[in-house]
Amino acid sequence: MGTPDFASQSLEALFELKCKVVGVVSQPDRPKGRGRALQRTPVAATADGHDVPVYQWPRLSQVSYDQLTALKPDLMVVVAYGKILPRRYLELPRYGCLNVHASILPKLRGAAPIQWAVLRGHGETGVSIMQMDEGMDTGDVLLLRTTEIGPDETSGELHDRLASLGAQALGEAIDGLCAGALIPVPQNHDDATEAPKLAKSDGRIDWQRSAQVVHNLVRGMSPWPCAYVEMPQGALKIHETRIAMDQNSEAHKPGEIIAHHPDGPVVSCLDDEAVVITKIQRPGKRAVSGAEFLRGTAMPLGTMLGDL
Repeated sequence: MGTPDFASQSLEALFELKCKVVGVVSQPDRPKGRGRALQRTPVAATADGHDVPVYQWPRLSQVSYDQLTALKPDLMVVVAYGKILPRRYLELPRYGCLNVHASILPKLRGAAPIQWAVLRGHGETGVSIMQMDEGMDTGDVLLLRTTEIGPDETSGELHDRLASLGAQALGEAIDGLCAGALIPVPQNHDDATEAPKLAKSDGRIDWQRSAQVVHNLVRGMSPWPCAYVEMPQGALKIHETRIAMDQNSEAHKPGEIIAHHPDGPVVSCLDDEAVVITKIQRPGKRAVSGAEFLRGTAMPLGTMLGDL
């Protein structure tokens, strides 16, 4: 049971393990693009390539439960499916339901653990293979694999690495399950943190924060929903930054353009810090390097970013 790209690699891992995949459940296909044509979910498309039946119920009901029961699954694997499973679904397979979650549980429970790991400046994250219960990512952890987060790594880059790590960990967990070697470890709920779903408004930059916080926001919001500042013509998207110093911070205001670096505009942040914007996008235009943006945009020193 899964829907996005992140889950597709886990499904492929099941095929590589020679598991007998009797069915795949995914969210309904949705219209995308300018033509609004229905687009297959990544997991459904992967299942199609292996000639496996795909079920895409708009909601879980007696119909979905009866169809799953008829499949007589020994195990259900759930990866970013997008729906909460009631108890009767969790109890349907003989070996229960395994979940691949992209964090070191109990940290970052919820829908967006990859983005929040970057947004909060974590130096490490991982994937947890969890025995599902009725709570939100609260079940016993059966297997854990960790990885460092690079100081400039984006959520998109980390997503791809964790998708691969999750698929690998799932394979190890199923081997361990078959061998009876997995030991469930209860989570310490007192240490739990949340990773709620992101909205576009979460990407708005507050220049009255440290440069590290701004940099984490930019890379955590990449590629979606993208960090931005408001301007009269619309949102100015900030795709990439790097941390710099503001040697004359007492004379500058947060959000002020204080220099034209060869790589892009330098923006003052809190205290003695600043960021260089190295990739930026005007409304309705393509993303360009900070240097190209400066060449094509009048941005005198002292400009308050957001008031262009």
